[in-house]
Amino acid sequence: MNTRIHFHGAAREVTGSMHLIECNGRMLALDCGLFHGRREETNRKNRSFPCDPRKLDAVVLSHAHIDHCGRLPRLVREGFDGPIYATAATCDLAEILLADSAYIQEEDAAYWNKKRVRRGDAPIAPLYTADDAAVTFPLLRPQRLNTPFEVEGVARVTLHEAGHMLGSAIVELELDSGARLVYSGDLGRAGRAILRDPTPLPPCEYLVCESTYGGRVTPDNQGMREQLAEVLNETFHRGGKVIVPAFAVGRTQVIVYHYHQLVKSGLIERPAPIVVDSPLAARATDIFRRHPEVFDDEAANFRAEAGSLFLSDWAEYTRNVEDSKALHKRKGPMMVISASGMCEFGRILHHLKNNIGDSRNTVLIVGYQAENTLGRRLVEKAGQVRIFGEMYDVRAAVKVLNGFSAHANAHELADWTAPRAADCRAAFLIHGDPDQSEKLAEAMRGRGYRNVQVPSPGQAFDLHR
Repeated sequence: MNTRIHFHGAAREVTGSMHLIECNGRMLALDCGLFHGRREETNRKNRSFPCDPRKLDAVVLSHAHIDHCGRLPRLVREGFDGPIYATAATCDLAEILLADSAYIQEEDAAYWNKKRVRRGDAPIAPLYTADDAAVTFPLLRPQRLNTPFEVEGVARVTLHEAGHMLGSAIVELELDSGARLVYSGDLGRAGRAILRDPTPLPPCEYLVCESTYGGRVTPDNQGMREQLAEVLNETFHRGGKVIVPAFAVGRTQVIVYHYHQLVKSGLIERPAPIVVDSPLAARATDIFRRHPEVFDDEAANFRAEAGSLFLSDWAEYTRNVEDSKALHKRKGPMMVISASGMCEFGRILHHLKNNIGDSRNTVLIVGYQAENTLGRRLVEKAGQVRIFGEMYDVRAAVKVLNGFSAHANAHELADWTAPRAADCRAAFLIHGDPDQSEKLAEAMRGRGYRNVQVPSPGQAFDLHR
C-alpha cells in the first residue's frame, strides 16, 4: 500500500500551508492556505495546486487563519466539491474570514484593473469572488475534538486542542496503510487567555510540525494582564487614549477579555470605554461567544460569574463607518482596538493619524511587527512616521507588550515534540523561515529524533508502516 506526503505550501516559508497525503489512489489535503509576499510570486502560487482539485477527495483544516484556509474558494472554483473537515468554531470563523478575503480579492483586482485599463493592458480576474466563497461554505463539515471520523480510503482522523486560536486543532491521522501521522497545525502556548492548553503530542510514526518560532524565545505570557493595567492606568490618568493595533480574530478578543477582568478585579483605577473599531472583529467576537465549549476553566468560570467575556458596561463595538469616524471627535480617556495589526491598512491608520501627535496618548503594540511596516517603525521609536502620505510627529508614548504571542516558541516546540522522539520515524518541519526550521531541527535531534527533515516546496516522502 503506497502512501506519500507532498509538501506544497509553507515549506521553508510561513504562509500558504498545504500538505497532500496520497493513499490508495485517494488524496487528502491538510490545510489550503493563502500565500503572502511579493505580488507576482504569490499570485502565481495562489493560482496553482499540487493536484487537479477535481481529484482531491477531502480537506482537513487545522484552523481558520487565512494562511491555512484562504485558498479554499479558489480550490472550489477549480472543481473541488468534497468535504472540508474542521472543528465547529473553525467552520464558523472560516465563513467570515473567507467572505472578508473574497471582498479584498475583488477590491484588489478592481484597483489594479483601473491602472491596467489606462495602460491598455488586459484586465485581471480576482483570485476568487464572494460567490466562490459562498459556494465553499456548504462543504464545511464541523467535527468534535477527540472524536474520530473517517476520510474514506485515506485515514481515521482525530482533532485535538492546539491552543493557538479559537477552534484550532492538532490533526492525528491513522492512515489506512497502518502508519500514524500527526500534523501540529499552528501550536499555541500553555497559559494563554480564553483557550485551553495544547494537547500533548499523540503517539506517531510521522510528525509534521510548525516551526514559526523554532529558533526564537518569545517573552513569557505571565504578567501580561498586570502590565496592560499599568499602561491603561498611566494613560487614563493623563486623560489620554490607548490606541491598540490588533488582528481582528484572537488578539482583539484576548485584550477585551483582559480589560473586563481588570475592571472587575479593581485593577483599573478609573475605568474608561473600550471600543473595538472593526466590523470583522465584531463578527469574530460574536463567534467566540457562540463557542464557550472551547474555553479554558478560567474563562468558563469568569463567564459564569460575569455573564460574558466580551460584553460589559465599558465595551463598545462599531458596525459602520459613521460610528468609526465619530470616535475621532470623542474626548477623554478611552481604549480603541482596531485593525490592521501591523498598522499597514484599515481603520487603525485613521486612529494613529488623529492621536499620535498628542503626548497624553499611548500606542500599545501587542503583536509582532514585520520589517518595513508602520508598526515596526513605531516599535523602533521613530520620531516621525508617514501616514496617508503625510509626515506626523510621534508624541504619543509607544509601549510594547510581546507576551501575547499565540505561537509556541523554540523551547515550547522542543518540549512538545520531545516525548515522541524514540518512536517517530521521521519529523517534517514546515511553516517557518529556513533558519527557524533548521534551529528547531537541531534541537529535536538533540532530544533524540533520528530523522528530521526541512522539506522544500514540491518535495514528497514515502510513509512506510
